[in-house]
Amino acid sequence: MEKPQQGDCHLLTSRVKYIFVTGGVVSSLGKGLTSAAIGTLLECRGQHIAILKLDPYLNVDPGTMNPFQHGEVYVTDDGAETDLDLGHYYRFTHTPLSRASNATSGQIYDTVIKKERRGDYLGKTVQVIPHVTDEIKAKILAVSRQDPKTQVVIVEIGGTVGDIESLPFLEAIRQFRYERPKDCINIHLTYVPYLKAAGEVKTKPTQHSVQVLREIGIMPDIILCRCENALSDELKAKISLFCSVPVDAVIDEKDVATSIYEVPLDLHRQGLDAKICKMLELDAKKADLSEWEKMLQVILHPKATITVGIVGKYMEHQDAYKSVFEALHHAAIAAGVHLKIRKFESDRIVENGDVEKAIGGCDGYLVPGGFGERGWEGKVLTAKYCREKKIPYFGLCLGMQVMIVEFARHVLHLNDSHSTEVNPNTTDPVISMLSEQRGIKELGGTMRLGSYPCALKPNTLAYNCYGKGLIHERHRHRYEFNNTYKDAFEKAGMVFSGTMEDGLLCEISEIAGHPWMLGVQFHPEFKSKPLEPHPLFRDFIQTLVKA
Repeated sequence: MEKPQQGDCHLLTSRVKYIFVTGGVVSSLGKGLTSAAIGTLLECRGQHIAILKLDPYLNVDPGTMNPFQHGEVYVTDDGAETDLDLGHYYRFTHTPLSRASNATSGQIYDTVIKKERRGDYLGKTVQVIPHVTDEIKAKILAVSRQDPKTQVVIVEIGGTVGDIESLPFLEAIRQFRYERPKDCINIHLTYVPYLKAAGEVKTKPTQHSVQVLREIGIMPDIILCRCENALSDELKAKISLFCSVPVDAVIDEKDVATSIYEVPLDLHRQGLDAKICKMLELDAKKADLSEWEKMLQVILHPKATITVGIVGKYMEHQDAYKSVFEALHHAAIAAGVHLKIRKFESDRIVENGDVEKAIGGCDGYLVPGGFGERGWEGKVLTAKYCREKKIPYFGLCLGMQVMIVEFARHVLHLNDSHSTEVNPNTTDPVISMLSEQRGIKELGGTMRLGSYPCALKPNTLAYNCYGKGLIHERHRHRYEFNNTYKDAFEKAGMVFSGTMEDGLLCEISEIAGHPWMLGVQFHPEFKSKPLEPHPLFRDFIQTLVKA
């Protein structure tokens, strides 16, 4: 164990334990979901946890990455643009999340190079070992110090064992464990495929994956096997023998039939949390998963079905709007209904020429955030369709800006109305760049990011949803409503029910006399949990149920 530093009072009274989650065979096995589920189980046993995601790519953060490449960018309260797995961590646990909760190779190397330029290494040759690995270990320790109550830190290593870019991280956790042999375990998530042509389940990929891990110097303590169906005792015994892991530490993580929120319950039934507590010698109470079990019963026995249409530009990538999908499902669970989501590519709505034909048939529509010109007009047509047909509409970030432009064009008759992001030369820039963004050329980290306060106007839809006058929500945007047009909008029936910074920035807009048409400049989807649905999503779904 490391020597306690000044301010590390919690290290003086108890030792923090560490769980490293690695992956093998193929990517996209669900390490993030697995790490989150482990966090759920430990919290249900009374443990205080923290989670860290280590990403091997050289981008400083995913903020400038195409959603088709990486999925959504999750934003923390302190304004960090992070990996989408932090969304899983938030939804499944109560772990503190901040910029300390996600580290990339880009951040690590950037820090090391800056130290070298400052002369921090006193002229020494800077190398991967020990300088890069020391920086990675420092990131792990930093997460354990976020909250003095932290008892267990779960560290998810992105990528796949055997990847060149993952090697510094794996070497760092090898060293970390060597320095704290009684405080660390490794859980290796691997793939056990079923070959349909042969009619057999194959364990060889798992054996090879573990062999590569052992060559690096890391011995797995628990092997989680991603598979289509539960593994037989014979197959588990085979994996145990060839991977040198006790048979009761070989646990299958099969595809769930109902919901991802079934994963913690399934792993608990197989004794994963009990095994972890025993290995780490945790003073843990009996697991209480009653609330999760109740939630699953609601999912299994819905009283009705509702359909929500999502109109976006990245619909072909299932993770591009991950938090939006989950927030809708959370609200549906709270309402006791089954949610059916229909996905519409916004640029195809214009091509179709008939909005009703292109997207009709849903109980309500949601337009999520995004950037750029592609698909813009299709979203505007969606907002117009919902306003005129009195169909519930929920706009998130760009979805609010679309709602503003549509209202300006077709109610105020400002035909050239636009966002300066899409048309810099518009004569009516009802959406324009934030004043602090003008003149900034670099894209990374230059937006309004993180949590900001928002004051709500009484007797409005937004106020009724939240039930209070002051809220805090997370932002990720460069453009805002142009207050020059505020009076004209309000006279025509637009209500600006939420404002920030002494009422100068319009944060929430809604249309008077409409059953439910509301847009927000922030991202409420980032603060929704299955047992604690976000108020706006909850009210949106309840409106559809009552309709």
